[in-house]
Amino acid sequence: MSLRLYDTAARAVRDFTPLRAGQASVYVCGLTVQGRPHIGHVRAALAFDVLRRWLTHSGLDVTYVRNVTDIDDKILAKSAEHDVPWWAWAYDNELAATRALAVLGVLPPTYEPRATGHIPEMVTLMQRLIDRGHAYAVDGDVYFDVRSFPEYGALTGQKLENLEPAADTDSDDRKRDPRDFALWKAHKEGEPETASWDTPWGRGRPGWHLECSAMVGKYLGAEFDIHGGGLDLRFPHHENEQAQSRAAGDGFARYWLHNGWVTLGGEKMSKSLGNTALVDEVVQRVRPVELRYYLVAPHYRSAIEFTDTALEEAAAGYRRIESFVKRAAERVGGDIATNELPDAFRAALDDDLGTPAAIAAVHEAVRQGNTALADDDDAAVRAALDATRAMLGVLGLDPLDPQWAAGADDRLGRATDGLLALALEQRQAARARKDFTAADAIRDRLTALGVSVEDTPQGTRWELTR
Repeated sequence: MSLRLYDTAARAVRDFTPLRAGQASVYVCGLTVQGRPHIGHVRAALAFDVLRRWLTHSGLDVTYVRNVTDIDDKILAKSAEHDVPWWAWAYDNELAATRALAVLGVLPPTYEPRATGHIPEMVTLMQRLIDRGHAYAVDGDVYFDVRSFPEYGALTGQKLENLEPAADTDSDDRKRDPRDFALWKAHKEGEPETASWDTPWGRGRPGWHLECSAMVGKYLGAEFDIHGGGLDLRFPHHENEQAQSRAAGDGFARYWLHNGWVTLGGEKMSKSLGNTALVDEVVQRVRPVELRYYLVAPHYRSAIEFTDTALEEAAAGYRRIESFVKRAAERVGGDIATNELPDAFRAALDDDLGTPAAIAAVHEAVRQGNTALADDDDAAVRAALDATRAMLGVLGLDPLDPQWAAGADDRLGRATDGLLALALEQRQAARARKDFTAADAIRDRLTALGVSVEDTPQGTRWELTR
């Protein structure tokens, strides 16, 4: 492979060499299902969806694991606030997250484990750490002893003496070191009994960091290729994952990839800050495929400042691509003759998933295709259409993919299509009887509504312009 990826741990771009020839193993931290997903949440899923598609296109058999954190402090607090059982609150939000990712064309993972389904694996991992002298139990809590592991801080390049106390427990008085983090939390008075499990150290529930290491071990083994997640997870979550897994004797992740934030008003998009844009709401303003384009087009490591203007500009950019694809398919047919990718597109994605340059290659193919359409050069139209659709397929953005056509099957979509067809029929009837004033009035009205109408030798065609 010629793929190179920026490895956060190495702080450099590295050649990607899979652990096992012909295979790739990827673990991406999924959502903590405390509430409805916003576009900051789904950016990670989209970034690593592109990575997965590119690995697959490059000939690798990809095992892709994305977990669900369905038990933690925030879930317990939110469910109590709304007087709903914690498991019902978590499951309802998990379903919302699944819908949001599906709406945006994210491929389902190979495995999607829930934290609560892997308590035995967590108990086993804790026992291994205790046996190796890297963890200790106190009154039902189990802590990781950071001083016992000299490599602690290696992922983020931090020295232990400069770190603040771990913030995942109420007090530090029972810890050997304030920076020791919780692997397991003893059941507390007032918490639901159902939110605790039996262990050799008493009833309780897992710490956040322990969950991922246990699930990685079950589904991907002691060592695997790529661990991904949002930039905000580098510390303490990913640092702690790496420490506990390697302290237990596992090689763990060989590459660490982190995507940038989606910001709003200069701040990281966050439920706690109250500055979120829920996916359900944004896809009422632009189509899901346009939101996907907006989030995929920038480089995955860059920050995206969310604004309505930027969203609308991205939607307009995608519609220009879509317009060419549909016009070209009408001219030469929609079947792809070849899946060959332009060299510029390949080079872009091989260079640390350079989607900005990849999108530029798409627009260049569209430009050439539009020129070919104007010149009635069907061979060139065919070549441009095939190249464009092959590239868009890798990015999950092909307008002719049934994923995006399915959105027109809802009742509102069918009604809108029917009304538009009726207007076009009336316009055509007016033209047939040479009432061009009426025909132009219908066309002008449609233009004002954002529908462009074009008369072609193959008949009247239309497209959305905004």
